[in-house]
Amino acid sequence: MARAGLGSEWSCLFANDFDEKKSVSYCENWGKDHFRPGDVSTVTTSELPDSVDLAWASFPCQDLSLAGAGAGLKGERSGTFWPFWDLMRGLNKEGRAPRLIVLENVYGALRSHGGKDFAAIANALAKENYKFGAVVINAVHFVPQSRPRLFIVGVHNDLSIPSEITMQKPDKNWHPDAIKQALNGVTKKNVNKWVWWNLGGLPERSIEFADLIEENPKDVKWHSRDLTKRLISLMSETNLKKVQAAKKAGCRMVGGVYKRTRSGEQRAEVRFDVSGCLRTPAGGSSRQTIIVVDGNKVRTRLLSPREAARLMGLQDSYKLPSKYNDAYHLAGDGLVVPVVRYLAEKIIEPILKSNTKSGKKAA
Repeated sequence: MARAGLGSEWSCLFANDFDEKKSVSYCENWGKDHFRPGDVSTVTTSELPDSVDLAWASFPCQDLSLAGAGAGLKGERSGTFWPFWDLMRGLNKEGRAPRLIVLENVYGALRSHGGKDFAAIANALAKENYKFGAVVINAVHFVPQSRPRLFIVGVHNDLSIPSEITMQKPDKNWHPDAIKQALNGVTKKNVNKWVWWNLGGLPERSIEFADLIEENPKDVKWHSRDLTKRLISLMSETNLKKVQAAKKAGCRMVGGVYKRTRSGEQRAEVRFDVSGCLRTPAGGSSRQTIIVVDGNKVRTRLLSPREAARLMGLQDSYKLPSKYNDAYHLAGDGLVVPVVRYLAEKIIEPILKSNTKSGKKAA
């Protein structure tokens, strides 16, 4: 999805993933000539292109998220950051360091181990001669899904940074207090390489949740009346009031429902403004159910794979895995496409444009 977000003007020279199903999906959509399946720890610098404008890494979030075990960067999954970073250090030693590096993860990465994990990443960037800064972008400003994500952008010291894309102080829209707190853990020497990125004002979203819903999805079926009643019976008084308000709205209302365990009891929680954050259907996370209210008529069903893909900003032409869970996992574990495009437009491309007439090569 980073590839989709960067757009057609970019050339991807190398891509890697260890997940077999994701690998198949990538190759079906983008081709396999530049794709290297397998664990990143098995990749060598000799396999990487001579030089790139951008290296992008979205390392697994489970050990850093609030839902994970909290192992941090020492964890088996999020610990894959270090093999990736070994490659970056190797390229630097060979005189072909990526001009820019973007690291993406969950919001919880800022507080993991009391900010020590974020500090470790920041210090690693500085040690390899990168200026760096971080922003938190919530996808809700682009698609009807609440999905805040952390993006750390590193710029090699050889490149100049246009003044118009930096700020003298943080902007609350992009730099929450958690960033400022995490920055306290970075060494004084390396803080001097910190950049407050200027992403401008918040964009105005043009699509609503209801715009993405399929009337007759092929992958899922509408629930029976009894099953819908059962789901509604799990709602608290507060959530039932939301459903009643939707009935009186005078128009079709579409909401997202998640099952939660509250005080030892299973509950169904609903919101009608936007979708909740998509998650992978594993590790105890529930798949999202949608509820469609049209007057007194109420219907429910699982969110379809195509709807999940739309919530990630993927075009309908994007080929999804044939199995429901595989497609849902792909979406829930991915990047929101227009968020990547926004970051590229506001930060990445202005830096490259000001330094060279680059062909925009990424890995």
